[in-house]
Amino acid sequence: MNASKSASSVAPLQIPDLPGPDAQRHRLAHPGRWVSAIVGLALLVMIVRAFAVGQIRWDVVGQFLTARVIVIGFGWTLLISACALALGIALGFAFGIMRTATNPTLRFAAWLYVWVFRGTPVLLQLLIWFNIGLVFPRLYIPGLVDERMVDVVTPFVAAVLGLGVNEGSYLTEVVRGGIASVDRGQIEAAHTLGMTPGQTMRRIVLPQTLRLILPVLGNSAVGMLKFSSLAATIAMGEMLNAAQRIYFINGAVIELLFVCAIWYLAGTTMLSIGQYYLEQHFGRDATTAGYRKQWFKMSSWRAMASGEA
Repeated sequence: MNASKSASSVAPLQIPDLPGPDAQRHRLAHPGRWVSAIVGLALLVMIVRAFAVGQIRWDVVGQFLTARVIVIGFGWTLLISACALALGIALGFAFGIMRTATNPTLRFAAWLYVWVFRGTPVLLQLLIWFNIGLVFPRLYIPGLVDERMVDVVTPFVAAVLGLGVNEGSYLTEVVRGGIASVDRGQIEAAHTLGMTPGQTMRRIVLPQTLRLILPVLGNSAVGMLKFSSLAATIAMGEMLNAAQRIYFINGAVIELLFVCAIWYLAGTTMLSIGQYYLEQHFGRDATTAGYRKQWFKMSSWRAMASGEA
């Protein structure tokens, strides 16, 4: 009796009224954002003003921006970048597969390649390739080639070899990580279906690895375009070397450097746009494949359920 009275005498819990969906929302004040935005804008204005009123002859920049020697040099820059990137990708996939092989000799050879070429500066490698004739005076292959090494390894060949072999050492580890991230169940399923290790690698592992490492390959393309400027140190007539030959004569150093900067920015922008659309395309294909795989599983489960019923 007393318990019932005490229970009934307890005041009900008062729940405060919550604002409805139409209630006015108040945003929190963030003064730090406004301060950082104002400071950043002020710094940007100061930098732009410094370049605008500084001792830069922008008419000279516009004059040489489309000069024939600069455009031809940029063409050599693109060619060096494309050839070196193709070589780097080929070496990266080859040695990346070797890094995951069961043969210890292949694994050691791939590790040695990565250790040597990833552990030394790319500029040093360019200089070594350019002077490789001091080590091997002639390139002799019985019945095929018998030439002086200096005639074979031209500045262009040295630039492609130096940049491509160095890039391949980095992509080797990227490919190795991409192969390791592929689901092992798919590989076992392919072996169960009777596929050889080579067929499994070509049809199952490598397509998925390529999709996984595509962002890295895009960044490698952008980086290769910029690293190609190092070829100027071995007298390769790419864009930076062409600009240097011009400002050694007319003294317009900063103007010609800005010309190169504008062309490099244009090239990297185009590569970034291409990378974006490639990632969107392969990402859409991956999503579609995932939906198809899920639909196939659901269909199989329904067929099994209907059969059991």
